[in-house]
Amino acid sequence: MRVVVFVKATDDSEQGRLPSPELLEAMGRYNEELVAAGVMVGGDGLKPSSNGKRIAFDGPNRTVIDGPFTETRELVAGYWLWDVKDMDDAVAWARRCPNPMPGPSELEIRPVYEMADFAEVLTPEATELHERTREKLGGK
Repeated sequence: MRVVVFVKATDDSEQGRLPSPELLEAMGRYNEELVAAGVMVGGDGLKPSSNGKRIAFDGPNRTVIDGPFTETRELVAGYWLWDVKDMDDAVAWARRCPNPMPGPSELEIRPVYEMADFAEVLTPEATELHERTREKLGGK
């Protein structure tokens, strides 16, 4: 089961405050554990939303919205992509995480859709397109 683990943004992350050297080392050790266990597939920290943009869709129209975005509690400051046995395994790994922010913070774990989840609506053409893309990505 693949999950994305979101590190929720805080006022500190949105203001671009960098983590302490101790926190960087603790997170580095944690990431090493995840990789050694075969759990971590990828992940990174994200710059503040002031560096980002949103694209709003309304039918054929596209509107670009510049950051920063005001609702800090709705923003993401970083993420991991994990391959775990089940949600309980993901929660167990998340509980071992050092606090990723200087103050109170939160992780959110969300399952990733697998192609099998779309079985009732997946056409042979769509299956072929998605399989071809996965092959180009190295089977990930």
